[in-house]
Amino acid sequence: MSKVAVVTGAGSGIGRAVAVGLRGEGYSVVIAGRRAEELRKTAAIACEGPEMLVAPTDVAQPDSVRALFERVTATYSRLDLLFNNAGTSAPPIPMEDLTFEQWNTVVASNLTGSFLCAQEAIRIMKAQTPRGGRIINNGSISAHSPRPLSAPYSATKHAITGLTKCISLDGRAYDIACSQIDIGNAATPMTERMAIGVLQPNGTVMPEPRLDLQHVVDAVLYMAKLPLEANVQFLTVMATKMPLIGRG
Repeated sequence: MSKVAVVTGAGSGIGRAVAVGLRGEGYSVVIAGRRAEELRKTAAIACEGPEMLVAPTDVAQPDSVRALFERVTATYSRLDLLFNNAGTSAPPIPMEDLTFEQWNTVVASNLTGSFLCAQEAIRIMKAQTPRGGRIINNGSISAHSPRPLSAPYSATKHAITGLTKCISLDGRAYDIACSQIDIGNAATPMTERMAIGVLQPNGTVMPEPRLDLQHVVDAVLYMAKLPLEANVQFLTVMATKMPLIGRG
């Protein structure tokens, strides 16, 4: 039987690319996200491997997440990998101008959603035979070095680091490994503005190099294919010349 993976935020960008990459490695991939039409586009990408299971899901809603993982269990009876990738950001405006709704939307998607999905994945991984599995959380460069005007996004990504450590610790006794990948400037539609110019800590605006998305996929696949006795706890993959070292 092929291994089973769940990828959230699979309707575009990193999630879509990783889902296709996992399918190419023979995984049965459940693709989750809010936009059903975009999920269907992901599933339609020509690639060797099992058919993808399209599962429209709002990771910020407990009932929706519960339904996603119930469907995984009903279809495959196990889960080997969760890629916690779904997320969003707020407008780049001063912190004091953010609304509660803008803050709460980012927290619900980036942090609460990752927690809810991990919670359901752990339940399956603890109970299945053979026991265990792997969870990979999509952190960000912003998990340790924020950009200007990014309080909601950076705060949630810092929190993902704490969540990753807690899952690693609490899952250890049940053969559940947890990793975090911190990605810097992957070339997706979300980072197109980087090529034009983005705000720097000194107040200037400058273009930033971007990283070919395939390198991100390769990194996730490396982490995913390790035996459960081994783990990449944290991995940073970034455009070599992006202004991270010395940022701020």
